[in-house]
Amino acid sequence: MALIKKFRIKKFKENEPVLKLEKISMFFNKRQILSNLDLAINKQEILGMLGPNGVGKSTIFNIITGLKSPSFGKVIINKIDCTNIPIYERATKFNIGYVPQYGGFIQDLTLLENLKLVAEIHIKDKENRKIKIEKIISQFELEPLLQIKSKHLSGGQKKKLVIAMALINDPNILLLDEPFAALDILTIKMLQEIIVNLQSLDKITVVVCDHQARDLLSCVDRAIVLSDGKIIASGSPDEIIKDSGAKTAYFGDEFKIN
Repeated sequence: MALIKKFRIKKFKENEPVLKLEKISMFFNKRQILSNLDLAINKQEILGMLGPNGVGKSTIFNIITGLKSPSFGKVIINKIDCTNIPIYERATKFNIGYVPQYGGFIQDLTLLENLKLVAEIHIKDKENRKIKIEKIISQFELEPLLQIKSKHLSGGQKKKLVIAMALINDPNILLLDEPFAALDILTIKMLQEIIVNLQSLDKITVVVCDHQARDLLSCVDRAIVLSDGKIIASGSPDEIIKDSGAKTAYFGDEFKIN
């Protein structure tokens, strides 16, 4: 597994945006959630999103996946405007994977049955399906858990399962919604290693949203801080914790990574 290092910054030879949000605004019942937001995420980048509750982080995920349409603005994936492309077509055509904070699997199915269920949806060839499942099982060291009903798995095991299910379709972009929530320190370290390996081994662009700022900053290349529906700070982990706007809106003056 990869070694997690503080402020592990990957230097990209060239900035090649795989996903862009252009002038995105979003209203709910006349309340503005996002305001003229611009965001470009580079190919094979690990991006972290931080900000107080209700600032629009989950809304950004919903707009990227197509679960919600922005009030104004465009969603560009691989240089194609997919703002009006529906959620299923967007997921399959642009290979977007999503790992929700809660659920994402069927409780009464075993771990193996959950993997097979997703594989049958995405992979038509039976032999290719079998090969993919075996690769995922090996990659995530799931062999001892295959016949356990998912509802009986630990929190970390459930998270590994949902990430594994999201990888069945070989996503180019993977969205992780609060992956570190309510997990112990060792399990968080395991998930950080998985996230780093998704980038380095699987060449996947990863976007992570979490309130565990220290854990998030330990495994991302770049982080953004949102406030009042806008990005108020963007940069490497060591840059972002020194940013005056980010301190005022989110970190406070006493925040330290250690």
